[in-house]
Amino acid sequence: MSCVNAKGWLDPVESCPSPNCNNRPDPADISLLVIHNISLPPGEYGGSCIRDFFCNQLDCSAHSYFEQLRELEVSAHLLIERTGKVVQFVAFGQRAWHAGESVFAGRGSCNDFSIGIELEGTDDQPYTDSQYERLVGVTRLLMQAYPRITSQRIVGHSDIAPVRKTDPGPAFDWSRYRSLLQEDT
Repeated sequence: MSCVNAKGWLDPVESCPSPNCNNRPDPADISLLVIHNISLPPGEYGGSCIRDFFCNQLDCSAHSYFEQLRELEVSAHLLIERTGKVVQFVAFGQRAWHAGESVFAGRGSCNDFSIGIELEGTDDQPYTDSQYERLVGVTRLLMQAYPRITSQRIVGHSDIAPVRKTDPGPAFDWSRYRSLLQEDT
């Protein structure tokens, strides 16, 4: 990854455009980074299920868990797979549908002003070294492109929707991530 291009996509990473997005009320208001986790089926890694889910192409008959996802329209800006591979689903200038009902610093509707990054994982299984390395690299690029995202404005989904969400969970090492983010900056 070298930059955020003029259209709001990371260069060069794989793009897999999701229909689950729309216009932000104010594209200049990007000021929050939200870290999530996802695995489909839960606890299983690899395959195309996350991509299919974010692109409304998930075969809900393929696994019993998927039935509860049938009517959902969800996306994130980025997914960082266990291998460290980054996939982008929504341009940063667009509103991805990742946070749901949420509040940060007294302000609701966090999708309006945030970027959502999904880590392939679960609340209770350690994330990979490759994921931390990529997350730090992506975070630095985003902080350069969107200077209103500061280290104080990087949160977990659980921080903005604590009644509904637990991700990225206790397995996410916030100290490690923040320490790596501060190195050489």
